[in-house]
Amino acid sequence: MEPIDIETVADPEFRDPVLVEGLPGVGHVGKLAAEHLLEEFESTLVRRVYADEFPPQVDVDDDGVASLTHASFHAVDLSSPTPTEVEAEDEGSEDDEGVDGDDENPEGDALADGGEVDAEDGEADADGSEDAENDDPGTVPTDGDLLVLTGNHQAGSNEGHYQLTEAFLDVAEGFGVEEAYALGGVPTGELIEEHNVLGAVSDAELTDSLSAAGVEFRGDEPAGGIVGVSGLLLGLGGRRDLDVACLMGETSGYLVDPKSAQAVLETLEQQLDFRVDFAALEKRAEEMEEVVSKIQQMQEGGGAGPSDEELRYIG
Repeated sequence: MEPIDIETVADPEFRDPVLVEGLPGVGHVGKLAAEHLLEEFESTLVRRVYADEFPPQVDVDDDGVASLTHASFHAVDLSSPTPTEVEAEDEGSEDDEGVDGDDENPEGDALADGGEVDAEDGEADADGSEDAENDDPGTVPTDGDLLVLTGNHQAGSNEGHYQLTEAFLDVAEGFGVEEAYALGGVPTGELIEEHNVLGAVSDAELTDSLSAAGVEFRGDEPAGGIVGVSGLLLGLGGRRDLDVACLMGETSGYLVDPKSAQAVLETLEQQLDFRVDFAALEKRAEEMEEVVSKIQQMQEGGGAGPSDEELRYIG
């Protein structure tokens, strides 16, 4: 195998695609956000990227089938609702419990459930009332395409990070990408209730719209800079004259953080003018409450938290 081997799986036609990167990092914020997009909208696997910089291992699926570890590009059609929503509309269901969604994303690990939104829509129609603009719309189809990059690993060396990011950018530019968003988390070192979103951009002209969407730009933050693919997309992408922004949700750095992933996606929603249902992420957040409670008990009892090195940002 070559040091980097790019497998072509499909070549769909894109409409002004925007690259969204979500690889493992602090709190798995970017990875959770990217996978949530794959679960909530129709997506098509278009490229697999293999590299000897990834760990020497295979991933095993639910059927026991192994595949060499890799990163993946998916085409996401923001104009297409999830299969769950299509089925619910066809059935005309008004069941308050909704319809359980099937996980269409082989690399995702959360279940999408748009049933509650469908049920609410059904009740509103039955009452003959108008749709309330401020109600949570769930996953709303929007004209546009995303090219979503995700996977289970990043490169194992400095050189590998550069080589892989250049390869990722080659794939993106091959599909006509001119705009990109790197998603990740930035550690606070403590448990938090509100998850602010910090930003960094490849060009100062990109800050206005992001600031209007609530993104905070803080000098010299995150401390030590942005490491990994997220940082290099800014640096290398900017050198290719791409418009690149990194959206970083604040997170404790202790554990997987669905709430931070949701905060990042809410910002991306405003930037790209689409809406997505967050039921699956909210469910995962609820499941983390017990873990958070235990960490708080440890802190109150004087237990030591993670070291500064463990909280170093890798996006």
